[in-house]
Amino acid sequence: TDLTKRHLDEMENGGDKIKKVKLSDGDDYQHLASFENFVPRRVLSEDSRTKLMSVEGTFGKSTDTAVVVVEKRPFSKEKYEAVFTGDTKLEEIFHNDIYTSYNGTLASDVHGLTATVIWPATQKHVDKYLPKTQYMVAETPQLYKEVTEPYIASQQFSLQWVYNILEHKKETERILYEDPDQETGFVLLPDMKWDTKQTENLYVLAICHRRGLRSLRDLTQEHLPLLRNIRDKVYEALMEKFQVPSQRLRAYLHYQPSYYHLHVHFSVLGFEAPGTQVERAHLLSTVLSNLEMCGDYYQRATLGYTVKEGDGLCDKFKEAGYFDEPEEKPVE
Repeated sequence: TDLTKRHLDEMENGGDKIKKVKLSDGDDYQHLASFENFVPRRVLSEDSRTKLMSVEGTFGKSTDTAVVVVEKRPFSKEKYEAVFTGDTKLEEIFHNDIYTSYNGTLASDVHGLTATVIWPATQKHVDKYLPKTQYMVAETPQLYKEVTEPYIASQQFSLQWVYNILEHKKETERILYEDPDQETGFVLLPDMKWDTKQTENLYVLAICHRRGLRSLRDLTQEHLPLLRNIRDKVYEALMEKFQVPSQRLRAYLHYQPSYYHLHVHFSVLGFEAPGTQVERAHLLSTVLSNLEMCGDYYQRATLGYTVKEGDGLCDKFKEAGYFDEPEEKPVE
């Protein structure tokens, strides 16, 4: 999942949805109606399970690098009958007894795609989508203080795009619900991977109004009212707007998060949302229980997660000798 320092909006183009992107805090946008002028250079990554592919290239005569991430949208129960028409073309692959397998081509308005465009893209953007070796980290409170927290403080991650949302300067049309309280309130937005038109891949983010909370590590018993308020009101809002009950939702926080302003993810069960793996997602119900039992749990706990080769945090752990193999003792 993965919101970064960009502002995303949506445009409809037949069956495909093209997104326009802002990379800075200014008002320079690039609007696209098609990929006619996109010149692909190479595939950075692809995932057959999630039907996602990221491609590096350029637009038109521009020499600026662009990264385009395309993902096929899931089928919609509401439009399933449109699949079974003469517009769906079939080509037989093999036949065996009662089983026959086909390749098929769908009409464009049945099964479109979502696209995220990053342009101009820096080398860091390109590197983000390249396959990388991952390493497990068991982050103790001491490692957090000595490695992770100094790294976060040194990076000066821009959160202006988050503040623009919270202050209603940007993306107001995308807000699904808001509690304006500055201590326990939040803004609810659809994740960029969800078009809000079907609930099979429902995925929303609750971004808290309170500033200074970066991640799980900052949470204490003091923040229980905030977390409970987010849980209760998001469940209520999703039931009212999309008729999805809380029993069909997973609510969780990422550690490490994609950006260091506290936010909670909500996605529907059955949809394999990015970042739901055990080495990153922490269920909100578990977070609440931990804080109720021990008010400073996340200042005392060892938290496991992965880092990728080439990422800044991974480099810091390497510099600290975290991944060094222990010296073998001679056999006597």
